[in-house]
Amino acid sequence: GQRAEEEEHHSLETFTFYLSEPLSKERVEAFSDGVYAIVATLLILDICEDNVPDPREVEEKFHGSLLEALSEYGPNYLAYFGSFVTIGLLWFVHHSLFLYVTKATRLMGLLNILSLAFIGGLPLAYQLTSEFAEKSHNEIEAIQVSCVITFFASIFQFAIWTTALLCERETLHPFARYGGKEHAFMFAKLALYPCVSLGAFFLTCLLSEFSTAIFHLMQIVIPFAFLALRIFVRISLSVIRFMMSLSRQKVVLLEEEEACLSP
Repeated sequence: GQRAEEEEHHSLETFTFYLSEPLSKERVEAFSDGVYAIVATLLILDICEDNVPDPREVEEKFHGSLLEALSEYGPNYLAYFGSFVTIGLLWFVHHSLFLYVTKATRLMGLLNILSLAFIGGLPLAYQLTSEFAEKSHNEIEAIQVSCVITFFASIFQFAIWTTALLCERETLHPFARYGGKEHAFMFAKLALYPCVSLGAFFLTCLLSEFSTAIFHLMQIVIPFAFLALRIFVRISLSVIRFMMSLSRQKVVLLEEEEACLSP
């Protein structure tokens, strides 16, 4: 009996609550991909359920013109495509992040679950932004809720990378560490959505009349911003390296002059 108690006590000691304990990276990625796929499916089901014109309505109200009937649901389709692009880009950022994560920890898994919890709220954000009348108080609040959901979904992704940097030798690929060639681009890519969604939130508070245009502009601009980020980061790094090389050349010239003048 004493031996059985000792074995049970030993087996319980193997399970710890340390957040730095390793976690299966493959299971984290598989669970995340499943959540992203379900959220995208919910968006498609929502747009197909309530935003398809009835054949009788097309004949009576729009004189048989399907394009005119579909144009009436234009804002709803725009909100759908914006939400779908947001989900796709957040998945892309998540994929890029875990491409450089070599070992996941429990804290990273917890932050990933919190990010997925807000990503799961994006279909709700779509329904809110397409439900209320244009330029109404409820529509402005719905847009602000959507900005908040996007902000927290992306800020927890940024927190995963920040947590990985704390023990980067064990958890990150050398390219994404401090001084790595992808470090600056990862920082810019992970910080893009939190900054843009937070800026859109404050702009909708200040310019409430243009809140819908600001929100849809944010959804449209961000995909092009991802393309511009790579170019901007490359140019910035090349300029910094060029300036550093010039400063090194000046130091070398000064050392040579001092060596010549020292006798």
